[in-house]
Amino acid sequence: MPDACDANPPYPAASGRCRWAMAEGSLPGWSHGPEPELASHETLCLLNTGADEAAVALWLYFADREPVGPYRFSIAARRTLHLRLGELTHPEPVPRETDFACLLESTRPVVVQHTRLDSRQAELGLLSTIAWSEG
Repeated sequence: MPDACDANPPYPAASGRCRWAMAEGSLPGWSHGPEPELASHETLCLLNTGADEAAVALWLYFADREPVGPYRFSIAARRTLHLRLGELTHPEPVPRETDFACLLESTRPVVVQHTRLDSRQAELGLLSTIAWSEG
C-alpha cells in the first residue's frame, strides 16, 4: 500500500505555521563591502506553498520600549519572499544598533527562516536559522 506522502498532486499541500517568533535581531549601523549585495542586514525568508495569498503582520519587540507594528505585507500563493528588515518603513523604520525580536502572524501557513549578514568587517559573518513556531 503506498504511503500518503508519496502522493504526487500538481502542487504539494501547504506547509508551515501561522505564528512565528524570532528572539534575536539587530541591524548594524554600517557595513564593509559593496551595497546592496554586502550591506549588513537581517532578512526574513518566507515560503508560502499554499494555494492562497498569505497576509502577514510583523511586530518588533524591544528591551526598553513598547513593540512597534504591525508591519504589513503579503506573500503570493506558491511563492517565496525575502524581506530585508532594514527596508521596512511603516509604521516606522527598524532602528539600527538596537537589539530587537520579532513576532510574525500570517493568515495562511508559511515557513520562516531568519538570516543575518554582518559585514562590519572584511571577514563576513552569516547566520541563518529557522524561526520558532507555535504548533
